[in-house]
Amino acid sequence: MIKLRNVTKIYESTDQTIKNKAVDDVTLDIPDSEICILVGPSGCGKTTTLKMINRLISLTRGKIYINEEDIIQLDPIELRRKIGYVIQEIGLFPHMTVGENIAVVPSLRNWSREKKRKRVDELLVLVGMDPAATRDKYPRELSGGQRQRIGVARALGTDPPIMLMDEPFGAIDPITRERLQDEFLKIQNRLKKTVVFVTHDINEAIKMGNSIALMKNGKLVQHDTVDELLANPKNKFVEDFVGTDRALKRLMLVRVEQAMQKDPPRVNTEDSVSKVRERMAREKIDNLLVTDKSGVLKGYVRSKALQGKIGKIEQVVHPVSATVEEGTNLRDALVQMLISDLGYLSVVDDRGKLKGLLTTSTLRKVVGETYTAKGGPLPRYESEAATPKS
Repeated sequence: MIKLRNVTKIYESTDQTIKNKAVDDVTLDIPDSEICILVGPSGCGKTTTLKMINRLISLTRGKIYINEEDIIQLDPIELRRKIGYVIQEIGLFPHMTVGENIAVVPSLRNWSREKKRKRVDELLVLVGMDPAATRDKYPRELSGGQRQRIGVARALGTDPPIMLMDEPFGAIDPITRERLQDEFLKIQNRLKKTVVFVTHDINEAIKMGNSIALMKNGKLVQHDTVDELLANPKNKFVEDFVGTDRALKRLMLVRVEQAMQKDPPRVNTEDSVSKVRERMAREKIDNLLVTDKSGVLKGYVRSKALQGKIGKIEQVVHPVSATVEEGTNLRDALVQMLISDLGYLSVVDDRGKLKGLLTTSTLRKVVGETYTAKGGPLPRYESEAATPKS
């Protein structure tokens, strides 16, 4: 666990007449294996707070503990080697290959050549890149999204328990950014790192975090789980920063697998047209999903398309225009449904196997429950409490 206790950072002018509190008396607990998001307007102190954890910036007052050890008592170089660090500008060394960049910290730890090469290839696969096609390239030969993946891989070089990420996806186009967010969440689900993540984007904070620490003018205003922050903003600043659509934002906290219809009706590509036609007539079904023997989704069939047909059903299968994975949040699923103009989405795993079905009626129910539970009258804050009637 990372603990910050009354952490303060003061910058003084050269003549020591002007003092600026970049971080002001911040106390914060970050549990193991969770992602804590530091968010707030520009200049609120979030990046300064992040950099004090690995001593890139020194504390003026207060204490920071990692696993109950005061970081001031630790050698700063050794401390940083045990903490992965990813920044917006990525910071890859241009004169080094991808493989050499990823192996920077392992090299400092005197790993053998074979051990480093094996680790490089493992990490390239982990971030979704082909080792053979990538390890010997230079950063200039990669796209921005690819370089950012390499930055994440380098931070994971020696499998550190802690990762600090400073606007890691901020300089990337929206489509690539969302893809990298999803990739990182998949990695985090497997590796369970303790992550401190800086962003100015509340939507990114909601999507990526287990908890959110919202800062203003160097002070910590509210630190809560994402759900609690959306449901019960502490004051007007928090409410305004989160946005008036906070009830709808809560859809980002619900995964498709939690709302989908599991094991939906389906037929096999090997089934005969006559058998499927009879079933659809008997059960009064207009459409049926089609999978192969291993459960991989192949498409769907319409009852009207079966009239006068013979043979196997695979001959009349229509491809599915859009699918969604189990781990996708409901807000993104709703957007996909609207873009594709579909009344339902087939839910598949990363191998394309059919896992469930998400329908508009299910989403409508979830949205309704969200608004009922958390979207009622805005809270009254202590400072704005109404005067009791006499």
